Amino acid sequence: MASKDKESRLAQMSYWEEQLKLRLAQLAEKDIAPEKAAKDTEVKKIRAKIRDTRDRLMAIEEREKKLEEMASARAEKAAKPKESKKQKKQREEQAAQSKRQQKKKKKKEKKAKAQ
Repeated sequence: MASKDKESRLAQMSYWEEQLKLRLAQLAEKDIAPEKAAKDTEVKKIRAKIRDTRDRLMAIEEREKKLEEMASARAEKAAKPKESKKQKKQREEQAAQSKRQQKKKKKKEKKAKAQ
C-alpha cells in the first residue's frame, strides 16, 4: 500500500503544509485576524491531516527501527557458534531433572556397577 510508504507520506505532509499556507494566505487577504484564522474549519481540517500524517510517519520510523534491531539480533545469533546436539541435550537434562529423576538415575547407575 502506498499509504504505508514513507516517501508517499512525506509527499502528503508537504502537500498539506502547502495547502495550509495557501488557506492562511487567503484568510490574510480577507483581513481576517490570525486568532479567527486558527478557528477556521478548513484550517482545523488541514492541521488535523498534518497531525495524522506526522503520527503515521512516526509509526513507520518505529517499524523501520524495529526491523533493523531484529536484523542485527538475527545476525548476532547467526554469528554465535552453534552448540552440538550432545551438549545441548546434556544441558537440558541437567536443568530439567527433578529429584525423582535424579534418584532414579543414581539407582540405575548403582545397579549397573553391581552387575
